[in-house]
Amino acid sequence: MPFGKRRYASYADQKKKRHHFRWVLLVFFIFYVGYIALTTLVFSTSVLESDAMQPELRIGDRFILSSYVVYSLIPPEWLNHSMPFRRGDVVLVDTAFDTPQSFLDHILEGGIRFFTAQRIGFLQREPCYLKRVIGLPGDEITMTNYVLRIKPKGESYTFTEFELSDKTYDVTIPQVPALWDASIPFSGNRETLVLGEDECFVLSDDRSNTNDSRTWGPVPVDSIIGRALFRYWPFTRFGRP
Repeated sequence: MPFGKRRYASYADQKKKRHHFRWVLLVFFIFYVGYIALTTLVFSTSVLESDAMQPELRIGDRFILSSYVVYSLIPPEWLNHSMPFRRGDVVLVDTAFDTPQSFLDHILEGGIRFFTAQRIGFLQREPCYLKRVIGLPGDEITMTNYVLRIKPKGESYTFTEFELSDKTYDVTIPQVPALWDASIPFSGNRETLVLGEDECFVLSDDRSNTNDSRTWGPVPVDSIIGRALFRYWPFTRFGRP
């Protein structure tokens, strides 16, 4: 083969490789942007790492959650004070109440987790817990024998948490001594509390000594970062929580 022809063939081959490399980069970039958008704005996953939600949910259960990042970006007046979750929903609560996370933080977090196969992140400085929403903003609540009684804002009557819930669920009521001190954080009784306009009350289904709003107090609405849509593992219990 003449030298000039070899040179032309080599140049054409290099050009083809560069073109192929650019297409690979473009496809990777589109996949990456799609992944970030999906996991930041739409869906996320979570695993239950404790027995706090027994008997309905068990340790090791894995869930697909809807993300509330988009909700947090919408001006409150546009929402007419409606919540993206309802009574009885299982939600993911970020307990770093005093350190709100910006939209840019979520984007950066998604990128770090993407390149580290979900092993490294920086946002969750405090643990995130799966809990059940019991009280909504403006509710007047009391607790007797580990069951909440609720008077919704604007209502004249009080109902049990089960009567108001949009979902059916069971709770584990611990057996405690008759003289159990009601001032103990994990007590099953508490005096009347009125939730603020941006506060919710979340509880574990296991009402024994598990952390929830009995120890944290009411949680800000914007600390609820997702709602469990369905359990995808184990397959034998696939379905809505």
